Amino acid sequence: MHRRSDFEYDLPSAQIAQHPLPDRAASRLLVLDRATGHVRHLHFRDLPALIPAGDVVVINTSRVIPARLRGKREGGQDAEFLLVREAPDGTWLALAHPGGKLKPGRRVTLAADSIVEIVEVLGGGLRRIRFVGSLDARATLERYGEVPLPPYIRRSPDSADRDRYQTVYATHDGSVAAPTAGLHFTTELLSRIRGQGTSVAEIDLHVGPGTFKPVETQALEQHVMHPEVYEISDAAANAANAARSVWAVGTTVVRALESAVDHHGKVRAGTGETSLFIRPPYDFKVVNHLITNFHLPRSTLLMLVCAFGGYERVMDAYRQAVKQGYRFYSYGDAMLVL
Repeated sequence: MHRRSDFEYDLPSAQIAQHPLPDRAASRLLVLDRATGHVRHLHFRDLPALIPAGDVVVINTSRVIPARLRGKREGGQDAEFLLVREAPDGTWLALAHPGGKLKPGRRVTLAADSIVEIVEVLGGGLRRIRFVGSLDARATLERYGEVPLPPYIRRSPDSADRDRYQTVYATHDGSVAAPTAGLHFTTELLSRIRGQGTSVAEIDLHVGPGTFKPVETQALEQHVMHPEVYEISDAAANAANAARSVWAVGTTVVRALESAVDHHGKVRAGTGETSLFIRPPYDFKVVNHLITNFHLPRSTLLMLVCAFGGYERVMDAYRQAVKQGYRFYSYGDAMLVL
């Protein structure tokens, strides 16, 4: 039985990518054969040659919203929100800082036309908030929201991040973190994949802030995942069920597909919410190949990759990636597990 401490590795801080490469597809691609443990070092632009015709590549078309908002409390002190998702009644769930000061009824002014009011304190650090200024939530985000870059990117977001911390196929607003495996794709690369007889299926899983949360309990079964909303169309479910082999672009796609599988091993179309925590050992029912980035130590994302590729082989591949100077995390290089 694995424990949190099993998912540690040493990484020089200089290998944490702070900016994206000028060319998305120029990222390096470490290819791990999970059956043999063999590792190859390629580039992401080489990916189409590895995918046979008749297979399906499943992508997550969720779009990152400018979810970080900064303002002033009634006494003039700083406050910050990271929006999580909109509730059916028009309020929003958000992480707030400083949490202890933001009680129900308190207000935070983002700008003269945008004010946030705390409605309710929820569990897990969440607040329910509403926008009470002259701007509604969408207009506030568009005007004052920041790209929610992860904390290991040690700089403020710039104008380029609005485009680059977003996949080229992002369509449906809802994520507060990018499904980063997809950041390496270009429209030209997707055209090459489709042109060789491989289908591309689109699903949505709106990434929540829990993606940044490390596992803090030594016993993995005690860790609680933040729920995330997904939607799988009839076309995507049919494509996955009919394909000879399913290639998941990112851990978000894996979690959505594996959450939607029925007892016959078939993907069900529809909308749902998943708190699925995939860790070793896990019996994958849908996904055959995984395209992913390199993930933080002790993260649920690394644990998922280890469940898919085999603990020893994935951790050894990570050590090789460090030694070979790969760039890590959101703006870093990619990994393919066959």
